[in-house]
Amino acid sequence: MTEVEDVKSSWFKKGATLSDKSARKEFGLTQEEIIKGIEDGKLHYHVNSVFGSPYLKLIRSEVEAFVDEKHGSSCLKKKKIKKELAQTNKELKMLKIQVATLELKKSTLQASLDEFEKMIRES
Repeated sequence: MTEVEDVKSSWFKKGATLSDKSARKEFGLTQEEIIKGIEDGKLHYHVNSVFGSPYLKLIRSEVEAFVDEKHGSSCLKKKKIKKELAQTNKELKMLKIQVATLELKKSTLQASLDEFEKMIRES
């Protein structure tokens, strides 16, 4: 696949694009750096809008290469690790909530079972 074909197909792959806001948050870029990358031809973009608010849609692999070139591969690796750690912490928090909910359900069911067995013994 040529570079042009790869860019074209990237617009349609799930997770292959991100907004300029996400690029700023995830990779620590400034809006000025993103605009400069676009002007230098290093970043392709589409202008999209949500509820009338415009944003730039960027290709993730290009943003990663841009960050790697601008700040070095160690910076990109650090950002990826931080993102994965945040995702893992989020999942752990959700699992802890699920465990607490199931523990509450378990104790309620156990209390109901104990009450039912007591009622049967007394009759």
